[in-house]
Amino acid sequence: MVRIRLRRVGAKKQPSYRVVVADSHSPRNGRFIENIGFYNPRTEPPTVEINEERALYWLAQGAQPSDAVASLLEKKGIFTKLAQMKAGEAQGAMLAESNAMAE
Repeated sequence: MVRIRLRRVGAKKQPSYRVVVADSHSPRNGRFIENIGFYNPRTEPPTVEINEERALYWLAQGAQPSDAVASLLEKKGIFTKLAQMKAGEAQGAMLAESNAMAE
């Protein structure tokens, strides 16, 4: 099974994380399929950067997010976009809408 999870990087006592797509049998910091973002809990507010297009692709392919990543995806609104995509709304329209909101 493919999972979307956090991969710890950074020095001792200074963690930051990469959001990666990996096989569920791979170790936490082991081999991964694709790096789709990062998360730094040490900044105020915590920095979260996730490539929405790739996250939606992997979720549509059946990848299961870990609990921590699921909360990050929920905060970024990616789960609502996935629900819209499954309901039949065109992906191009969703991305254009998110780009318009970012500007």
